[in-house]
Amino acid sequence: MKLLIIEDEISLKQSMVDFLTTSAYLCETASNYRDALEKIELYDYDCIILDIMLPGGSGLDLLRNLKQNNKSEGVIIISAKGELEDKISGIEMGADDYLAKPFHLSELAVRIAAIIRRKSFQGKSQMVLGNISIDVQGKLVTVDGKELELTQKEYQLLLYLAINKNRVLSKNAIAQHLWGDDMDFPDNYDFIYAHIKNLRKKMVAAGSEDCIRSIYGEGYKMQIV
Repeated sequence: MKLLIIEDEISLKQSMVDFLTTSAYLCETASNYRDALEKIELYDYDCIILDIMLPGGSGLDLLRNLKQNNKSEGVIIISAKGELEDKISGIEMGADDYLAKPFHLSELAVRIAAIIRRKSFQGKSQMVLGNISIDVQGKLVTVDGKELELTQKEYQLLLYLAINKNRVLSKNAIAQHLWGDDMDFPDNYDFIYAHIKNLRKKMVAAGSEDCIRSIYGEGYKMQIV
C-alpha cells in the first residue's frame, strides 16, 4: 500500500514516515503545494495524508484537484487549525477523514487502514481468492488455511495483484507502486521478474493454483475465475 504524506513540518513528516513504514506502507512525501500537485497528477496512491496549510498554496485546492480529476485516493486532512470550518470544507469536498494536530500516530495508522479497507476491500478485512486468503489487517496470507511465509515486498506484490485481479499490470506500474516514483522507467525489470518468480514458487508449493500470469510485452496479472 502506497501513501503520500503532504506536510511541510519536517519533524512531523519524518515521524509519520518512520511510524507508517514499520506497518509495511510505502511512504512518499511532498513539502509544498507545487511538489504535491505534481505527485498527485503523475501518480496514484492508496491514501493521501494532506495538510491544509502549505507553502505555495492550500491543501484544500489539492483536494479539489483530486476530485475534479476523478482520482480515487482516500484522503485524510490534517491541520493545526481546530476550526470547524476546515473540517466541514474538507469533508464537503470529498475528504474521507480529518485529524486535528497534535494527534497520535497510532490513531492516524488506524484511520488510514480503515479508509483503505473501505475503498479497496469493500470494508472487509479479508480477501478470499480461491484457496488463497489474505488478511489485510493482520497482513497474513494463507493457502488452504496454512500460513504462507512471504517477505514484505512479496506480500505487497500479492496484494497489489489481488486488488487488481484479472487486470494486466505493466511492469512499470508494479515498480512504481511497490518502490515509489524513483523507480520510473528503470533500465530493466529483472528485479520484478525475480519477485514474481519467488512469489509464484511459494504459492504453488503451498498448494495454490498458479494464478499469476505473465502477459508477453505487457506485464502480469492475477487470473481468478
